[in-house]
Amino acid sequence: TTRVLVADDQALVRGSFRILVDSAPDLLSVGEAATGAEAVEIAASQKPDVLLMDIRMPVMDGIQATRQITASPQTADVRILILTTFDLDEYAFAALRVGASGFLLKNAEPAVLLSAIRTVARGDAVVSPRVTRRLLERFAGQLPASPEGSAPDPRLAALTEREHEVLIEMAKGLSNAEIAGRLSLSEATVKTHVGRILPKLGLRDRVQAVVLAYETRLVTPGGD
Repeated sequence: TTRVLVADDQALVRGSFRILVDSAPDLLSVGEAATGAEAVEIAASQKPDVLLMDIRMPVMDGIQATRQITASPQTADVRILILTTFDLDEYAFAALRVGASGFLLKNAEPAVLLSAIRTVARGDAVVSPRVTRRLLERFAGQLPASPEGSAPDPRLAALTEREHEVLIEMAKGLSNAEIAGRLSLSEATVKTHVGRILPKLGLRDRVQAVVLAYETRLVTPGGD
């Protein structure tokens, strides 16, 4: 059973999401939070598998709450699904940068939301790498500047030459099959490389790998 925490400042919305979650035999709601601060506190005590996180909440917004939850060893395993009004806005961009496993429009169909919860619980990302790339290119000016002459991110040194190549193609938003075609590898081999890249870099999913590749300037906005 996947345990789900709901964070939203509107009681009616929270209640609706909890009813929806509990209607699925494989999902269970384990609490609700009205503020980002409450979300952080309850996530630490309940340790849900998935947290449905609203963006605009009092005391602490969903982005700051996501940052604290993903950064804390106590709650690092909690997968966060951001609920947003617009799919390609600065909030979705910020959410991915601080560790969310994806975002979903608030007006999504109930079946889509339940499917997204299951996807995130499995360790996959809801938002596609291609959408991630579009977000990063749109908000490239908000990425941290890389000081001239600065050393490469030390995490990248852990990758083999082939893993480095696969990461670059992942950052372009390519699927495993597309990467296989471009690098003349089998799809199974690419899947193996991806499975090694993520733990080596300390990342949750391939969407986070795309974010890292842009932040470290391994790829650049507009680059091919």
